[in-house]
Amino acid sequence: MSDDSGPDADSGPQTAATDATASDATVSLRTARPTDAAAIRGIYAPFVRDSPATFRTEVPTVEELESKIRAKRAVDEYPWYVAVSDAVGRDHEIVGYAYASQLRERAAYRWTVETSIYVDPETHRSGVGTRLYDRLLDTLRRQGYCSAYAALGMPNPESERFHERHGFERVRQFPAA
Repeated sequence: MSDDSGPDADSGPQTAATDATASDATVSLRTARPTDAAAIRGIYAPFVRDSPATFRTEVPTVEELESKIRAKRAVDEYPWYVAVSDAVGRDHEIVGYAYASQLRERAAYRWTVETSIYVDPETHRSGVGTRLYDRLLDTLRRQGYCSAYAALGMPNPESERFHERHGFERVRQFPAA
């Protein structure tokens, strides 16, 4: 999937319709910190173990995730946001995250990124993912990125619909990958 809207486009993710609900008001977004690694791992692990969504075969350690967050923060090139719940019973709990990373190493890909988003299944369809992606894609546009791609493990119709609502379109499928 691709969002080729570019930083100056009038359409695309910034004008995407949201499926936000009243529970949106109980979530705040902030930049990820290394101390968030355990919570991020808690959200990520079921996707690694139970689906093809991550393209990983093993759950990363907390230390690996801390290192990844530190590396992204040190470069300040690729944003990483977390959604923190303010709801009663989930106060200050991370319920989702989204980040961008380098798509390819070659210089011609400099203004192109790959995006990733994971949301706690208990908060699916509450608007958390939309808020995270809106913030991420807005930040990327302001940074001057022209294209954002998301690699989806298939079948994954819910993620496919989510990305389409945010202006992404299918550009390539690798059968039996």
